[in-house]
Amino acid sequence: MSLSSITSLPEIDLVMEQSMQAFLDYKKTNPKERASFLERIAFEIEALGEELIRTTQAETNLPEARLLGERGRTTTQLRMFAAMLLEGSWVEASIDHAIPERVPAKPDIRKMLVPLGPVVVFGASNFPYAYSTAGGDTASALASGSSVVVKAHPAHIKTSELIASAIAKAISFCNLPAHTFQHVEGNGFETGKALVQQSNTAAVGFTGSFSGGRALYDYAAARPRPIPVFSEMGSTNPVVLLQDALELNAEVIATQYAGSITLGVGQFCTNPGLLIGIKSASLDRFKSSLISAINQVPAAKMLHQGILTAYQKNSAIALSTNGVHSLANENASNEINTTPIIANVSGADFLANENLKDEVFGPYALLIECADIVEVKKVWNSVSGQLTTSIMGTDNDFAAHPELIEMATSIAGRVLLNGVPTGVDVCASMVHGGPYPATTDSRFTAVGINAVKRWVRPVCYQNCPDHLLPDALKEINPLQLKRMIDGNPYQ
Repeated sequence: MSLSSITSLPEIDLVMEQSMQAFLDYKKTNPKERASFLERIAFEIEALGEELIRTTQAETNLPEARLLGERGRTTTQLRMFAAMLLEGSWVEASIDHAIPERVPAKPDIRKMLVPLGPVVVFGASNFPYAYSTAGGDTASALASGSSVVVKAHPAHIKTSELIASAIAKAISFCNLPAHTFQHVEGNGFETGKALVQQSNTAAVGFTGSFSGGRALYDYAAARPRPIPVFSEMGSTNPVVLLQDALELNAEVIATQYAGSITLGVGQFCTNPGLLIGIKSASLDRFKSSLISAINQVPAAKMLHQGILTAYQKNSAIALSTNGVHSLANENASNEINTTPIIANVSGADFLANENLKDEVFGPYALLIECADIVEVKKVWNSVSGQLTTSIMGTDNDFAAHPELIEMATSIAGRVLLNGVPTGVDVCASMVHGGPYPATTDSRFTAVGINAVKRWVRPVCYQNCPDHLLPDALKEINPLQLKRMIDGNPYQ
């Protein structure tokens, strides 16, 4: 179903009621049926071909190569969840048999994960495919057995409509309930609030700004029956530059980070926005090389006017803060193109100005020059609640400061050693999440197969006859039987 816009509460009520009715049927589908559905969505998205790429280019200013890569990531995610469904262990089925002779007698108890219900997904502005209409939130929710309502991002409406049409074709091809997936459009906070607070909504997925994600979280908490909201709200992704690493490789590290800061015009939630080091000759070499590399990066268009305006505003606030000095490209942009900005500040001034901890979404980084390793740790700890944190160090550095790895795990969901945070690999081991305010729930990831855990809850069945149990909890369920026949019970 696709609506051009939502203008009233009755329309939202209708959408969510249809989503609930579809859920009641869709949750009964078996893993093979849902896997085939996800595979078909991937096929239909690829079948959109050039029309999809050209439409998105016109709406977002993103280059063809980036969009081809992101489309591949999106279809890969869908197929990854299809494979997860066929493998089956994601439901965490467990069986504790009865022990009638025990005193008191032990009942038969069996547990598995079941879907929550209709999930509302808010499309992201900076990833028109991978975090939007058929992105990770939608793919994982559909894999769980939940129905989905996507609120399209206004920055790429035509793209969202095309992908919604591909999902609709997959629904028809797989003969699933028509409202298993619905696509709605509507500007303004009231639409989002109404979707979150509608009584049939069971959970919410969001990727975007802190203010937007926190607002949705608060709307959900204010309901008579609160629901979970999984908001990914950005990050400054602090990087610690250790002394021996800079002594050996200052210029190489500077080049690496210049590329990461400016990748995609800095429009990634994993953009390295804070670089922390000890004031020294090697840090001066790093700074000089970073400035040189940044100054060679040409101005480029951002995704849309809203992101450009926010970048201009937030970078100007940071640069006007006491103790902050511009090192490269003090003017954030003109009316069309954006330039990357590098600034520096002392550790003491950084600690004295809370606003410097705020994310500047775009090609911006602040180099924090500390007096010693004690101040480095103090600065680092002051910005806890991150998607990622990185440490550039040698074996000598880590031998001198073995506590740094443990510190890093308290700061972020993904800890990188000697690498850049941009680039999120879609795999089972990935964690794309982190302590608040990076996300509203650090126990879960928005990327990889474990993203499905956001849309499920555990249910146990006590003394339930085998024929009345879900297949996954039967003594020999169809998936176990297939593995036994294939001769590989662990595949």
